[in-house]
Amino acid sequence: MREIIAPQLPLIAVPFGHAHARELAEVSRILDALPEAAALVHADLVRHVRNPKVGREGMSGEQVLRVLLVKQMTGFSYEHLVFHLGDSTSYRAFCKLGFGEPPPTKSTLKRNLKRVRAETIEKINQLMLHVAEDRGVEKGRKVRFDCTVEETNIHEPSDSSLLWDCVRVLTRGMVNGREWVSVPFRDHTLRAKRRSIGIQYAKTKKVRTKLYRDLLEVTRATVQSAQRVAAALDECKVAGPMEYARVEAQAEELKHYVGLAQRVIEQTTRRVVSGEKVAAKDKIVSIFEPHTDIIVKDRRDTFYGHKICLATGASGLVLDCRIEDGNPADATLAVEMVRRQADLFDCVPRQVAFDGGFASKANLKAIKELGVQDVMFSKKRGLQIADMAKSKRVYNGLRRFRAGIEAGISYLKRCFGLDRCTWRSLDSFKSYTWASILAANLITLARHASS
Repeated sequence: MREIIAPQLPLIAVPFGHAHARELAEVSRILDALPEAAALVHADLVRHVRNPKVGREGMSGEQVLRVLLVKQMTGFSYEHLVFHLGDSTSYRAFCKLGFGEPPPTKSTLKRNLKRVRAETIEKINQLMLHVAEDRGVEKGRKVRFDCTVEETNIHEPSDSSLLWDCVRVLTRGMVNGREWVSVPFRDHTLRAKRRSIGIQYAKTKKVRTKLYRDLLEVTRATVQSAQRVAAALDECKVAGPMEYARVEAQAEELKHYVGLAQRVIEQTTRRVVSGEKVAAKDKIVSIFEPHTDIIVKDRRDTFYGHKICLATGASGLVLDCRIEDGNPADATLAVEMVRRQADLFDCVPRQVAFDGGFASKANLKAIKELGVQDVMFSKKRGLQIADMAKSKRVYNGLRRFRAGIEAGISYLKRCFGLDRCTWRSLDSFKSYTWASILAANLITLARHASS
């Protein structure tokens, strides 16, 4: 019978039977069996702390690891993550937040999650793979490899937009420096913005070049002003160590962006004024993420981020990930990826499957010498099936098996944010990538346990 007023609520939360809640419970049991994982994260949290035994208590290593996994599983922003950690019974239980305990603030979450290094998350992933091996889920005997691109969080680069970025960021830094020094300078941000927009809509090369020359002149003037402000900040005398640290940080920030602005000016002058072709490795495509590489795939699509090489097993678990510097050819990565698998599982895989870009006679010979029985390249490129696998049936089976990694990469990008890293700096990029992989692996292992 329906009641007008809801009955008294229970004091203890009723267990929730949703599939995601069951997955979280299974992931929690896996992590409970790996106390080393929390210890590794804790070591990162106290890495630069002089005496970890004093001061107020912060988030534990276990809590930070679990919150990091929730963020990568759900794709929540820090603002939404704070809300769900305070509102969701399942997430609070998973992250080991006590009854009535307020959720961590947004700044606390940012500070703690960014302290976890990529090397730490990679070690935790290896520990998780040993659990999968003990459970018979993954033996590492049949492995497939492929490469993809993870983009950095930057806008579409152009020389004009980069020059405008330099002007506005340097001007902002100089305005902030007025708190301590009074070096005169002119604000050229509006002029730089107009020139940048004009370049985008210029109808002729002559007009575009004229606008570029003016924008370069404005950027050089801004760089010179920023250098004077940075020098004045270096000589500034302030009282107190905290204030001195702020002045020093502001000076270092200006110097950092001055160096990047000079690189942008140089590459724009070479490309636009001198008409030179600038190699991709010599270009800078963002002053906010200067580590970003230019990745051209199939001579058609251009991406801005980093190339990553993935290895997955028959279970669907991601066994290994290698974040590359630049855009090396796939063929140069095949042998090293197989060696890494041998180190990971203490034995060489019995069968390996590669995309066609990895194929070469030298790679086939080197991989066979490592002890691999069957090798499959999706494109033969002059290789014979008899040299790669023991039969055509085995080759075709491995070819179908390799196609499964495409679905795995799509799953990582759609559900765990591997398509675009939203964290800044190269170290954070690597941590973000491994956090996405670890979250996906734990969910996959939990589903194997419930199947």
